[in-house]
Amino acid sequence: MHNQSAGLRAELGSRPVIVAAGLAGAVGVMAAAGASHAGGSHNLSAIAMICLAHGPALLALGLLGRGWVLGLASALLAFGTILFAADLAVREWLGHGVFVGAAPLGGAGMICGWFMVIAAGVMRRPFSK
Repeated sequence: MHNQSAGLRAELGSRPVIVAAGLAGAVGVMAAAGASHAGGSHNLSAIAMICLAHGPALLALGLLGRGWVLGLASALLAFGTILFAADLAVREWLGHGVFVGAAPLGGAGMICGWFMVIAAGVMRRPFSK
């Protein structure tokens, strides 16, 4: 029974990461298309690059990542990617950011998420729950 409940927690915990991966992928493709048709918008190009780089990483973490270290990495990467892309999108269409410092906070979240991936790679047992 314990293994079954742990497996269910792991499955439910990965769903938001997989949703974030799909969101990042879709937004990345839309931003790339928009950038190519909108006269080379730097904001849309940056959104495309960030989302299309982090979407597959989030999908891999959502499907395969286990343990608290990779869980934290997933959360930081998802938070950072969404916040960064949202801030640039709001800047593109409304002329101001989501809030002061949103893009740097999102960037810091992504950087910390990648450092957590490094930590998982060097830790002795990062993958156990």
